[in-house]
Amino acid sequence: MKIVIGGAGEVGTHLAKLLSRENQDIMVVDKLPEKLAQLDSNYNLMTTLGNPTSFDVLREAGVANCDLFIGVTPYETENVTACAIAKALGAKKTVARIDNYEYMRPVNAKFFEKIGVNHTIYPEYLAALEIQTALRHTWVRNWFELHDGELILVGVKIRDNASIVGMKLRDLTYTHHNFHVSAIKRHHDTLIPRGDHTISPGDIIYFMTTSEHVSELRELCGKRQVKVKKVMIMGGGRIAIRLAHLASEQYSIKIIDNDIERCRKLPEKCRGCDIVYGDARSNDFLIEEGIQDMDAFIALTDSSETNILACLTAKEFGVPKTIAEVENIQFISEAEGLNIGTIINKKLLASSEIFQYLLITDEDNSKCMSLADAEVAEFEVHEGSKISKAPVKDLKLYHEMTIAGLVRNGKGMLVEGSTQLQAGDHVVVFSLSGLLHKIEKLFL
Repeated sequence: MKIVIGGAGEVGTHLAKLLSRENQDIMVVDKLPEKLAQLDSNYNLMTTLGNPTSFDVLREAGVANCDLFIGVTPYETENVTACAIAKALGAKKTVARIDNYEYMRPVNAKFFEKIGVNHTIYPEYLAALEIQTALRHTWVRNWFELHDGELILVGVKIRDNASIVGMKLRDLTYTHHNFHVSAIKRHHDTLIPRGDHTISPGDIIYFMTTSEHVSELRELCGKRQVKVKKVMIMGGGRIAIRLAHLASEQYSIKIIDNDIERCRKLPEKCRGCDIVYGDARSNDFLIEEGIQDMDAFIALTDSSETNILACLTAKEFGVPKTIAEVENIQFISEAEGLNIGTIINKKLLASSEIFQYLLITDEDNSKCMSLADAEVAEFEVHEGSKISKAPVKDLKLYHEMTIAGLVRNGKGMLVEGSTQLQAGDHVVVFSLSGLLHKIEKLFL
């Protein structure tokens, strides 16, 4: 698949790295040579120097023959314009990163289709949705639903109090048939587990289960669900504003920001929220604002380090649920090892959306979740596909993947060695990064 990425900023660069590992034909366009030089020297892709909104530059980049054009410069007007030009030149499908929620409303979708923008992505809105999910399920690190909750993948940090600590996975399978361990994040590595792997304190375990067994899984992991009522947010940027629009009626929200001009504007944008001017890095200030009475603390400043430290501080004050925006990918593994709860990364959320568009299967019915070094994707089994030729245990699958569950005739179920996949099944696959399009071929 030929993909042209307009913009080598944080999101564009991250996408280029991920997609180059998938052996896609990648071309990155940017007007800053230093950004392109880093990609040229380290990754299997090509670059074109120039403005992504230039007809001549996009022609040179080969958009006339590309399957997907992705506009991810820092400016939404440039992204929309670049997509419109790319579509006019022959791009089959276009995606534009935007910063305006109005552009996402269904009533405006026809306008964007008319000018050549097939899909829009608003990373800050995706982050707000992810935070909303984290506030509903306080005991997990990740929560990923498929087919209206028929299958649920959860990532859980295992503590010493979990009854499964010290168990080998084969023993867990014998005694608890309602869960499938899809992956283990241990220190800096993600493992596709085998039967002789042992569960250790500090592991983040990714379990596939069905909705009726979620409570049982929570007890097995020694976790408790916290009812969130009071939420404190550090940082009044776009994510905080979108979260306030989504959740201000569900929670009592207090937003703290150290920019006085921003604080003056926030009351109009975040109706129903308390807006406080101050420095949330100060413990005395946090105590004064009632940190000890909060059910959740969310750190959304521009600094990953500040957000991590702020969540550690909130935990020391006894806040049950903490959420940190960590945009530096290299910090994520370190942050996951700390007691800071859920980690939000806009680049990974945007990648999840775009991977969904790349899958050959119908993107309206498929989902994808990108982690720091792994992906979870849903594939539909086609008639006569390799994956349906024999029971799972007899298939020669990649060692870096596992089939976690499936939905058959609208009903979710776990996959065992004796399970034979059938045409029409929707199958959830957990794999290490760089394998998605190889795996997809097994289903076609």
